[in-house]
Amino acid sequence: MNRNVIHRLFNTDAGIAAVALRIPVGIIFAAHGAQKLFGWFGGHGLYGTGQWMASIGLEPGLLMALLAGSAEFFGGLALIFGVLVRPAAVVLAFTMLVAILAVHVGNGLFMSNGGYEFGLALLAASVSLAITGAGRASVDSLLDQRVRAH
Repeated sequence: MNRNVIHRLFNTDAGIAAVALRIPVGIIFAAHGAQKLFGWFGGHGLYGTGQWMASIGLEPGLLMALLAGSAEFFGGLALIFGVLVRPAAVVLAFTMLVAILAVHVGNGLFMSNGGYEFGLALLAASVSLAITGAGRASVDSLLDQRVRAH
């Protein structure tokens, strides 16, 4: 792969502050993905989530559940460990945009009414990480340093 492409993928101008955003947001995403994929933490698992997604018009439901659950679980892990943060954050932002528009927007802003405020906060965090990158304390930063050194 071209060094310039690798540098753009892993480079980050963010300092240590990105960790304060990346880790808790990653935990939230990974936990929600685990609910969808594995039924952990009170979730319905892949088939239950797939049935629900089909019932709201996201067809095929099982595929949509697999895509959303995988984006959240594996994207969340990527944020936690600080590896491939930019691409993971872009996928997570897209996932939140779909969730907001397909599920929550009709319920208004507030979570107490099933609204989109939580999804909006996760969307904003994902967009921020897509722009800034993983930050200095990350695998991405270490990989970028190695690429620049060679």
